[in-house]
Amino acid sequence: MPHYPYLLPEGWEWCKLEDIVSFGGGKTPSMDNKEYWDNGSHLWVTSKDMKYSHITNSLMKITDKALEVMTTYKKGTLLVVTRSGILRHTLPLSILEKPATVNQDLKTISPHLLELSEYLYVVIKANEQFILKEYHKDGTTVDSIDFDKFKCLPIPLAPIAEQRRIIVETKHWFALIDQIEQGKTDLQAVIKQTKSKILDLAMHGKLVPQDPNDKPAFELLKRINPDFTPCDNGHYTQLPDGWTVAPMQILCSLIDGDKQNGIERINLDVKYLRGERDAKTLTSGKYVAAKSLLILVDGENSGEVFRTPIDGYQGSTFKQLFINKNINAEYVLQVINLHRKILRENKVGSAIPHLNKKLFKAIEVPIPPYDEQKRIVEAVNLAFKQLDVITESL
Repeated sequence: MPHYPYLLPEGWEWCKLEDIVSFGGGKTPSMDNKEYWDNGSHLWVTSKDMKYSHITNSLMKITDKALEVMTTYKKGTLLVVTRSGILRHTLPLSILEKPATVNQDLKTISPHLLELSEYLYVVIKANEQFILKEYHKDGTTVDSIDFDKFKCLPIPLAPIAEQRRIIVETKHWFALIDQIEQGKTDLQAVIKQTKSKILDLAMHGKLVPQDPNDKPAFELLKRINPDFTPCDNGHYTQLPDGWTVAPMQILCSLIDGDKQNGIERINLDVKYLRGERDAKTLTSGKYVAAKSLLILVDGENSGEVFRTPIDGYQGSTFKQLFINKNINAEYVLQVINLHRKILRENKVGSAIPHLNKKLFKAIEVPIPPYDEQKRIVEAVNLAFKQLDVITESL
């Protein structure tokens, strides 16, 4: 007799998932064939769509022509992500609310009895952490689930009437959890807005008090560029005495490191710098010293800045951000941070979006005296640290 986790109430039965469902999968129609994609109207679900318990739409859709080479799954089919980095901590699971096709990173679970869909959703989600731990496939580049093991997941099958009661009760609790999660999301949004407001106040001279003994910023700018003349601006019209405004290109520049060959160094690409993967080495590249600043110039997050932890080779999506030594580097980074949204929304290029360097260089930077820059950086860091404590406690 098979070993099952625990004794069930009278009228219940243990079974394997594969005993009561059939499994399927999907693929990606050729992206080169416009007949498969142009003006598509049929759902093609990928892991990016698996954010909700029920699927009613998809980011990408396919045409009637593509449908001929795909399998269509009916309403009530469960979808599970089996190949994605998200499987380190979450098992995305959804139920189709309308017919759809899927890509190769999803598996479909079609109950032999349609009314089992909601109950199976509850049971599988209840076993989420067990599945992620016990069915994780080792030795693969991308996190994945061992689907042969998943098929044998023990299912405590309740009588139909009790299944319905369980579904009603769990939906009640799921709704309450969703409210709590929404409150958490709302608070995170408020914290993000608060950080932006703190930076905005700092850039207008309203975060820390001014000291009349500070040397005016104009003298500082003259050291950076003897030919500097203050620019006319409409955004910073009421700055404190001693402040001035200059375009970003006066304060910093985007450069490449010196080319090196035959020396093994870490590849300082974005995934490594974010801690998303282990270090990879190269034997040639553009040299970057430890504690240098790298700014993303390619991709969706163009404008994001990283400080290099070690010597290495500059990642292909980066430029080095060189900030003039006469201005506080952390202050300039706070100015860039304040403009991140504008930089994201104004990228150039279609296939691969790029940082709008013209826009970046033209950013008007309000510049306080050097000592006030230091006070602003300290005040902002303290405020952000307190807000981060709140965020981490959510």
